[in-house]
Amino acid sequence: MEKNNKVLLGMSGGVDSSVSALLLKNSGYDVIGSTMELYAGSSCCNTNTYLDAKMICKQIGIPHFIFNYKNEFKEYVINDFIACYSNCKTPNPCIECNKHMKFGLMWQKAQEMGCYYIATGHYAKTEYSEKYKRWVLKKSNAGKKDQSYVLWNIPKELIEHVIFPLSDFADKEQIRQIARDNELKVANKPDSEDICFIPDGNYKKFLENNSNIKPKEGNIVNSQGKILGKHTGLYNYTIGQRKGLGISNPVPLFVLGFNSVRNEVIVGEESELYKKEILVNNINLLLFDSIDTMLEVEVKTRYSSKAAKAKIIQEKDLIKVVFDEPQRALTPGQSAVFYIGDIVVGGGKIM
Repeated sequence: MEKNNKVLLGMSGGVDSSVSALLLKNSGYDVIGSTMELYAGSSCCNTNTYLDAKMICKQIGIPHFIFNYKNEFKEYVINDFIACYSNCKTPNPCIECNKHMKFGLMWQKAQEMGCYYIATGHYAKTEYSEKYKRWVLKKSNAGKKDQSYVLWNIPKELIEHVIFPLSDFADKEQIRQIARDNELKVANKPDSEDICFIPDGNYKKFLENNSNIKPKEGNIVNSQGKILGKHTGLYNYTIGQRKGLGISNPVPLFVLGFNSVRNEVIVGEESELYKKEILVNNINLLLFDSIDTMLEVEVKTRYSSKAAKAKIIQEKDLIKVVFDEPQRALTPGQSAVFYIGDIVVGGGKIM
């Protein structure tokens, strides 16, 4: 595609994407607003979302379109969410949504509409690196609000086509102030914190209502297999969980893992939660085509966790991660994302 200044912007009706639209337009881009219809009644797909996005686009003078991707969202995001819990894993649906929806189907739509770029209101950064001779995904200046962690799974060939207009802002209040200064009515709209398709936050009820996952009693056992109590269904527990186990013990016990064949929750003392090595699958590398020698990186294993120093090496379709210091509650299904400085090396799913 020949380079042009047309950009398709994903708009949720919130303040981040609304200010992104304004900044792009003021920078001279030919902006088209788009809202994806993904799941009826979700926090990011409802009548207010569409109306707010359309209102903002009209106010700043850009076109706005709504695209229905409900079937695709169910296939790529909801079905994966259910499959993870069915297999005793803890998913991060935002990562699947970014890969398949925002940076998959939206990019396809952008190409159909003749756009060279797509944009979102994520706090992340793209730029060309002279050192690595390729386009790279980087952390934004937003500190704890940086969202590069949930973007590791996007196709690397797409990076040069992605714009994050909020990359250089340090905090959300600056974004809200720009919205106020420009009289955007969404300036004080609260952030959506929950999983978008579970607005009440009750993922257990969602699973019971939308899948074959139902309460099924089984044993809670320690590492040696001794029965300590009963559980109400494996999906009701997460690794590292302490409260709600319903068992008494001289020292606190935590969920260490699961035996799905025997329908058991395995618990142990906190010291047993720490691991120094993990394997990662579903790899997506952004900075290199492969990692053939031991590479020193920092690794984030949850969105809110602090990055930890580690060494990684690729073994066919897996990456072995060896941490400098043992890490707590490493959870299958969650993402391990690798960084060199501010640059995202890539990532994968913890096994």
